[in-house]
This record gives sequence, structure tokens and C-alpha cells, in this order.
Amino acid sequence: MNDVSPLLSLPGAVGGDSPDDAVAAHYGSIVAEQRRLVEGHTFVDLSHRDVITISGPDRLTWLHSLTTQFLEGLLPGVHTDVLLLSPQGRIEHGFSGIDDGETFWAHTEPGAGAALVEFLDRMRFMMRVEVADVSTQWAVIGLNRATPDDPSPELDWELRPRASLAELPAELGDPVGLWAWEALRIEAGEVRVGLDTDYRSIPNEAGLLGVSVHLDKGCYRGQETVARVHTLGRPPRRLVRLHLDGSLNHLPPHGSEVTLDGKVVGVIGTSARHHELGPIALATVKRNVDPDATLLADGVAASQELIVDPEAGLHVRPVLS
Repeated sequence: MNDVSPLLSLPGAVGGDSPDDAVAAHYGSIVAEQRRLVEGHTFVDLSHRDVITISGPDRLTWLHSLTTQFLEGLLPGVHTDVLLLSPQGRIEHGFSGIDDGETFWAHTEPGAGAALVEFLDRMRFMMRVEVADVSTQWAVIGLNRATPDDPSPELDWELRPRASLAELPAELGDPVGLWAWEALRIEAGEVRVGLDTDYRSIPNEAGLLGVSVHLDKGCYRGQETVARVHTLGRPPRRLVRLHLDGSLNHLPPHGSEVTLDGKVVGVIGTSARHHELGPIALATVKRNVDPDATLLADGVAASQELIVDPEAGLHVRPVLS
């Protein structure tokens, strides 16, 4: 686990809840912070995320063979999202990364780095690669790359030396809290692996096909399940964005039950208060839940907005003559 960020000592800083307790949830002005992030004139402290490096001449070929992403020949400077699956196609690890021509730099959820490094080390065999946890030397910050020509938020990230965190406000302006980032992330339907997914999750359920999963690459662990559900079946569950009743001052916490007519049909992943949309959440629900039904999320009424189509598999079934 990374040390508490020095940016938590800034005036007004309020720490987040686990696993985000090493960074600021907000700096005292929640709605204004979201608006500043939308405008792109600030940054978000994501230094609680774990950072790993994979170096060596075989790194991209090796990662390509193990993961869901097409990494062979990845150009320097290109950001990519990657999953490692179980043999049954369930999500075990997720990370974002960039190659600089010599090293692949990746970051993952707080506390997940050690297990990721351990797994990758076990899979090296005779490949010329080295894996290291560099979380004590490097830190992640979040940015909005929106432009005047395209003002819609585009969440992005950079790696900075951890020792430089305290100096970033002088360069980038005052930071905004993680709550601002989370609200825009949930609006975009982007999952956090391990929070918006669980031990049963397959990529098809979480809206990750074509994002963290390349659909036209060779074999990788768990590919058979992904391909079968994509081409012939329907995901057993589906990711949905919930719009929660804003008259109640309550956000369903992670792991809360989602119910319909008194029966449990899903679970809350993450939730936030959006400056325009109000309270929103990501949830995983059973595929056959009526998309028009009003659900209860920890007792709060919630309407659904589709992220994963319950009939997604049907749309790509081959036409048989």
C-alpha cells in the first residue's frame, strides 16, 4: 500500500474511503471541483494506485501472449488497457499501461500491484523480461484531455516521480479530489476492476470488449469463454448505470444489493454524485432484468441506463445459409 499522499496536507483536503484513503476525496468544494475537471484546468491525485514496470526485449511479445490486448508492436506513447483472465475467462487482473520503447509502464488498483507482479513473475519462464513494483518511486495523476473542439471529458493519466507530487499544484494548478474523477468515470461507464467487477466477472459483462479486450488477436488464457459468449451467447450478467433517487441523501456503498420486487438481482460496484446527473452508480445485474424496471439499490429507487446490451451476443451471431 502506498503512503498517504502529500497532497492530503493541502487546505480543505478530506481523505477518501478504503481503498482510496491515501488520497483526497475532495478539497471542500465538490461541485466546483467537478466543473474544474470538466474544463480541464486541474489534475486529480491518483497516487494511491500501484505502479509496475515490465522491461526487457521480449516484454511486448510476452504480454501479448498472456493478456486480452494486442500488444505486439505497440508504439511508444500509446495508452492501452489490459486484462489478465483465468482459464475460465474470469477477470483476475486489470491494468492500464504505456510503452516507452524500452519499458512497459502499468498502473493498477490500490493494493493489487503485488499480486500482479507475483503472477507475471510466475509466467516469465525463459522470456527476457523483468517485472518490478515501482510504486514507491512513481505516482499516477489523472487529467481531462478535452479540447475546445471536443469539450466532452476524456479521462487520461500520466506517471510522475512520486517525489514531485507536492510540486504539482505550482505546475498544473490546485488539484481536485477523487470524487470528481469518479463521477466522470461512472458517467463514462468505465469500470474499476475489483470494485465494479467481482470474482465471477467476464469481460463481456463489464463492457470491456473492444476496450481492454482485442477481438482480433490470437490465443490467450480465457479467450474461449470470451469468444463463445461474444459470438454465440448472451452475457449472464450486464453492467448498467443507475440513476438514483436524488431526494435521498444516501449513496449505496460498494457491495450493496440491487433488488427488484424483493429479489436480489445485482450488486453495486461504485457510486458518486455527479454535478449534472445527480447520484449515479455502476451495478452488475442479471441479464434478464427488464431494462425498463425501476430497481432498488440499498433501498434507493434507481432507473437503468444500458451499458451492456442484454442481447449483445445476438447482434454478432453469424448468419447461417
